[in-house]
Amino acid sequence: MKVTVDESLCVGCGLCETNCPEVFKMDNGVAKVLKSDGSGCDVKSMAEQCPVTAIKVEE
Repeated sequence: MKVTVDESLCVGCGLCETNCPEVFKMDNGVAKVLKSDGSGCDVKSMAEQCPVTAIKVEE
């Protein structure tokens, strides 16, 4: 599995970092991926909850 964040779409709401701090971190108002394999978090759920669909999960 590969997790990415489209930084051009991210609005910096912080939902991903709040729910999955082991995978996501906010940096200058934009989410960054710390662990691209998404381990330790339900990244599919995070992708669904992202208000601007900036989180992408590829299997």
